Amino acid sequence: MTTFHSDSLGVKPVQRARIGDGQDVGKIAAVGANRHADNQLRHRWRRRLARTILLATAVILALAMAGAGYELALPSVANAPARVAAILSAHGGELAGLPLPTKLAEAIVSVEDEHFYSNILVNVADGAGRAAVATLKRSGDPGGSTIEQQLAKQLYPHRPGLAGTLSEIGLGVKLALTYSKPRILAMYLNAIYYGNGYWGEEAAALGYFGVKPSQLTWAEAAMLAGLPQAPSAYDPLRHLALAKQRQGHVLDQLVVNHLLTARQAYIAYRAPLPLRSAGQ
Repeated sequence: MTTFHSDSLGVKPVQRARIGDGQDVGKIAAVGANRHADNQLRHRWRRRLARTILLATAVILALAMAGAGYELALPSVANAPARVAAILSAHGGELAGLPLPTKLAEAIVSVEDEHFYSNILVNVADGAGRAAVATLKRSGDPGGSTIEQQLAKQLYPHRPGLAGTLSEIGLGVKLALTYSKPRILAMYLNAIYYGNGYWGEEAAALGYFGVKPSQLTWAEAAMLAGLPQAPSAYDPLRHLALAKQRQGHVLDQLVVNHLLTARQAYIAYRAPLPLRSAGQ
C-alpha cells in the first residue's frame, strides 16, 4: 500500500511496512503455539503442586492424629512429683524444691540437654533424633535424649528398643506440656542417681562435699553434673582420674554455652575437691 505526502519539493511516494509474507506469519504462529504450551505447562505444574500440598497436608494431619492417639494411650504424668518423692523415700533421700541450685542446674543442662530451654518443638525434635541414634547404636547413654525424656525413663516403666524410645518421647512431651521448665529440672535433679547410694541433689551434695546444693562451687557442681551418665565409671571416690575428665567435659560445655569463661572453667578445674568418704 502506497501513500503520498507533499513537501516543498513536491509529492513523494512513501512505502509503509506491511506484514504480509509467509515467513512473518509463521513466526507469529510459532510464538502463539509456544505461549499456549507454556500456559499448559504452568497449569499442569500448578495442579501437580496443589495435589502435592493436599497430600502432604493429609499426611501431616494423619500423623498428628496418630500422635495424639498415641499420647492419649500413654499413662498420665500428673503423678510425676509423687513418683519422684517415692524414689527418694525408697532410698532415704531428701526432696529438694525450688528455687533450683543455680550452678548445679546450669551444669546439668549444659552437659545433658543444652536445648532444654528452647522451643518445645526444637527440643523434642533434637531429643528424638539423638534418642533414635542411641537406640540404633544400642547405647545405654542417657545423654542421648532430652531431660524430659530422661525423667520419663526414670519415673515410668521402660521398654527396650524402639517401643521404649517412642514411649520416652511421648511421655517427655507430656511432661513438657504439663510442667514448667524449672519444675521439670527440679524433679530431674531429685530423681537421678549420683552414685555411692546418693539419690537426688540433696544427698549427693551433702554426701560428696558436705554442703547444700545451693552452696556448691563450680568445681563441685561440674563434678556432680558429670556423674548421672555413668555413676560407677565416674565415681570420684574410686576413679578420680576419670571423674576429673568428665568434670572437664562439663566445664567445657559451660564455656560453650557462655555460662563460664575459659579462664573461669580452668580455675574451677584446678580447684581442690573436698571429697568426703561414702557414709562420712
